[in-house]
Amino acid sequence: MNRPLATAATEKLVHIPADGVHIEGMLQVPENAQGLVLFAHGSGSSRHSPRNNYVAQVLHHGAIGTLLMDLLTPEEDMDYQTRFDIGLLTRRLLEATRWIRREADTGKLPLGYFGASTGAAAALQAAAATGDNVAAVVSRGGRPDLAAERDLQRVQCPTLLLVGGHDPEVIRLNRQAYELLRCQKEMIIVPGATHLFDEPGTLETVAHEATLWFSQHLMPGLSDRLNHAESE
Repeated sequence: MNRPLATAATEKLVHIPADGVHIEGMLQVPENAQGLVLFAHGSGSSRHSPRNNYVAQVLHHGAIGTLLMDLLTPEEDMDYQTRFDIGLLTRRLLEATRWIRREADTGKLPLGYFGASTGAAAALQAAAATGDNVAAVVSRGGRPDLAAERDLQRVQCPTLLLVGGHDPEVIRLNRQAYELLRCQKEMIIVPGATHLFDEPGTLETVAHEATLWFSQHLMPGLSDRLNHAESE
């Protein structure tokens, strides 16, 4: 994880009201941001996840802001069943999306979702519910198969599924969901990676592919400039 990273021009802890509780999150928006990605973490994870924070920092380097948040309260996260309540996670993500749209400094930015594990299902269901209000979705080691079949078929925005090459069960489940998606889509199997992408270079691959996907679909034309800059 030695890529040079950008610092955020705006960085603040936020509390978003939803379902009678408050979602806590860290909003980071680099100077001249051209888009914003909301992170939906997986079961048992949190906005402090070092993997998602690394991906977020690489996105900042690509002029993309991020909101890393806990869709469940600490008490809710202790309940195993609640962790897998995709409907609840989806509602919270939609509330966070509406909150972002009301904020003066983020309301007009193109939005994307980054989901991991169960968060991927919530991201896809939320994308289906918002139509063209969300420009792109990326799933890292996700469980898109947990999304309702009708919602997978309703997703309109370009969707990228990233799966570890040494994670055969998740590969199988992602392929099932991939077949149901009717949007522009791509599935990338990262060689040598297990479910957590702990192996050397694998998380860097995830961050690179996610940044390219979001830059291409949140702000068309920037992905070409990013590729050119990396080749210099």
